[in-house]
Amino acid sequence: MVPREVAQCARRAMRNSPEAGRGAWSAGRVRRVRRTVTAEVRRSAGCARVPCATVLVASWNINSVRARTDRLLGWLDARRPDVVCLQELKGTDEQFPSEQVRALGYHAVLFGQKSYNGVGILARAEPERLERGFLDGEDDAAARVLSATVAGVRVTSVYAPNGQAVGSPAYQQKLEWYGRFRRWLDVRHRPDQPLVVCGDFNVAPEERDVWDPKLWEGQTLFSLPERAALKRATEFGLEDTFRKLHAEPGRYSWWDYRMLGFQKNRGLRLDHIYVTAPLLAQLQAAGIDREARKGTQPSDHAPVWARFRLTGDPDVPTDRFE
Repeated sequence: MVPREVAQCARRAMRNSPEAGRGAWSAGRVRRVRRTVTAEVRRSAGCARVPCATVLVASWNINSVRARTDRLLGWLDARRPDVVCLQELKGTDEQFPSEQVRALGYHAVLFGQKSYNGVGILARAEPERLERGFLDGEDDAAARVLSATVAGVRVTSVYAPNGQAVGSPAYQQKLEWYGRFRRWLDVRHRPDQPLVVCGDFNVAPEERDVWDPKLWEGQTLFSLPERAALKRATEFGLEDTFRKLHAEPGRYSWWDYRMLGFQKNRGLRLDHIYVTAPLLAQLQAAGIDREARKGTQPSDHAPVWARFRLTGDPDVPTDRFE
């Protein structure tokens, strides 16, 4: 095999190595595994399977996994992210297609709920230290927060309350939920440690995240109190990966099914991947997968994603995002 073929084969080999689930996303670990695998590939002219020097994290409000199992499986197979946070599963843990997901190489940890809410984390490395909710003594039956450690990094999948109408009891509960979210960050995390918090936050942070800010002014999902509540939470030390790389308006993750919202790009950016400073320094790319919003019976949300490149030798991503 020529050197380029050896390198490509080694990258594929590293994807599912036993080392993939141990320790943080360490460039040193990646280099050690790469050297070992490359040597083995040269000797055998074959491809074992083992982590890559890039890590792709995605988040998707699937809006009922039972209604969109085929879409989820097809998307996982086509895009090949390393970690996926899911929201609005709208089903119990037993109703999730765990075996089909496992066949594609993913471990699934879930916090399901019959008919409503529901969050999950899918990962190639086996998730550890699973926690459901804020664990603050105020958690109710709503399945909205799920945390796990993936390859040494804490990952949380979040589905924030919608809030219904401004001024309603549900709206007040949403603001209170954001207060609990900030307290959870303060109590259980540190901004100088690697942390990924992603999901459907049901808030468009800025005017450039809304197709018509004047129309949406004062409405749920874009009201000033909601935006202030999200801002207070992220001031803990969470950075918006998409906005770190993309300043332009007109990029959305949610479109109403009605009135040709998607076709006319009348949307809002409600889905976010937030990270602390150690991971922000490794951010390579971020985007919104509009293709997943197309076709028959899509979710009203598109997946959002962020790719992190570890310090050290450059590598070709093994996911299939542009």
